[in-house]
Amino acid sequence: MPEIRPIKDLRNTTEISKLCYESKEPIYITKNGYGDMVIMSMENYENTIQRLNVYRELEISEQQISEGRTKDARSSLSSMRAKYGL
Repeated sequence: MPEIRPIKDLRNTTEISKLCYESKEPIYITKNGYGDMVIMSMENYENTIQRLNVYRELEISEQQISEGRTKDARSSLSSMRAKYGL
């Protein structure tokens, strides 16, 4: 379940930092009862960015497949072996 905190809780930086590292999910910060920002640990942020990059690469690959921009694996491996003398 997401952690939701009011913006005044950011005054206690030690507690918020500890909460960010204990929780493996982002913490939602509200201001006047409305969503204002999201905070998370660096580790969680880096994992999220890495996951997004994988999804982006998969999307590009699927687009290339649908456009027919593919190569046969056997011929590609043969040309690489010939190129690098393997």
